[in-house]
Amino acid sequence: MKGNTAILLAWAVFVCCVVVGSLLPATSPVMAVVGRMHVSDKVLHFAAYLALSLLPVIGFRDRRGGVVAGLSMFLLGLFLEGAQHFAPGRAVEVGDVLANGAGVSCGTLLGLPIRAAIAIL
Repeated sequence: MKGNTAILLAWAVFVCCVVVGSLLPATSPVMAVVGRMHVSDKVLHFAAYLALSLLPVIGFRDRRGGVVAGLSMFLLGLFLEGAQHFAPGRAVEVGDVLANGAGVSCGTLLGLPIRAAIAIL
């Protein structure tokens, strides 16, 4: 499997995991495990969206397409945060949106030099 294909496959799997995890009811076993991790919810949001934006930036063949895909993860986060209004026991939080945005920004910016370094190899 080529490097770009593996990165993009990992990105697709991770997008699915974030979508499912974002829409699970608060009482689900997965959310119970996440709650026992003793890690700030905002740190988890930041890290997830950093990865969601970093992977397409380094995985797409076209640099511009990768950046657009990476930045579009902020829209995914907005959609999922709004959809949590309909998930039992979940709530829309502005802090989560801000953490998602910070993660997307950092992931995109971090992805550009990584992409350049990979191209050199």
